[in-house]
Amino acid sequence: MANRSETAHGHRPDPGLDAIMSERRQLINLAYRLLGSLADAEDVVQETYVRWYGMDRPQRDAIESPGAWLTTVASRICLNLLGSARARRERYVGEWIPEPLPERREWTDGVAADPADRITLDESVDMAFLVVLESMTPAERVAFILHDVFRYAFAEVAEIVGRTPAACRQLASSARRRIRDAQAPAGPTTAQAGIVRKFKQAWAAKDVSALVDLLDPDATVIADGGGLVGALRRPITGRERVAHAYLNVARLAPHQTLLERTVNGRPGLVAQQDGVTVTVFAFRVSGDRITHIWAVRNPEKLRPWTEGDRGGARMSAGRRGDLPVGR
Repeated sequence: MANRSETAHGHRPDPGLDAIMSERRQLINLAYRLLGSLADAEDVVQETYVRWYGMDRPQRDAIESPGAWLTTVASRICLNLLGSARARRERYVGEWIPEPLPERREWTDGVAADPADRITLDESVDMAFLVVLESMTPAERVAFILHDVFRYAFAEVAEIVGRTPAACRQLASSARRRIRDAQAPAGPTTAQAGIVRKFKQAWAAKDVSALVDLLDPDATVIADGGGLVGALRRPITGRERVAHAYLNVARLAPHQTLLERTVNGRPGLVAQQDGVTVTVFAFRVSGDRITHIWAVRNPEKLRPWTEGDRGGARMSAGRRGDLPVGR
């Protein structure tokens, strides 16, 4: 017996529609890790589906594994984008930092799902990890993410990257060395949260000595305003310089409120002005010292955060841990 769709349109619905759309979460996760931008990841996934539905029905039916096809196409689009990313970065105003992701459950009242909700928060989206990925060649990054994070066999990676399996193995190995050389082991999340909380409290109290004590001697802060808002144009290194830089921020924005939030799966901070998120801070903590702070101020990169600000303001009201800076 024909169903309603068959009767209305004269043909059967695509039996693979649910299966095709169920791949969206996987594709968003993959593209974000490859590009470091949720907005670009969404564009890549949309383009992938455009290409899928650009084929006629017999062509789609002939594809044995639609999920593998979609992954291959999305990965190749990302590879092409990464190839042109260097030129785009050269035109970018100031430092470029990957787009930070929130843990939405912390601060929304059942808000409808956002693409950020579809990103699985694990060590492969840690801000420090994403920053190291930025130093890799496009082929290294794609080979490493596909094999080490998503567990694709090197034979499958080779088909996507256009290299031999042996070459892809070497690319992934080189990427692993970059990560190993750049990253000190991170401590337990609870310990990191404690350090970040102490940093927030010292910052709000304008206690320069306490700030210095929490920072590694070679601590570095990098800010990303994208030329759209005020931000440091160059990294600042050295704990005394970093501490005084944040005291200057407290003086310039005395009514900003600092909130403890999860940023890319790690303890971080969010600065709000009149209930609107203006900066997201990601931290790298090694032992009991902060080694890196990434401050994202570019409004275009804060969309997943600002869309939930109204609900977040309701939930954070009255929290003991939410302190105004400089009061």
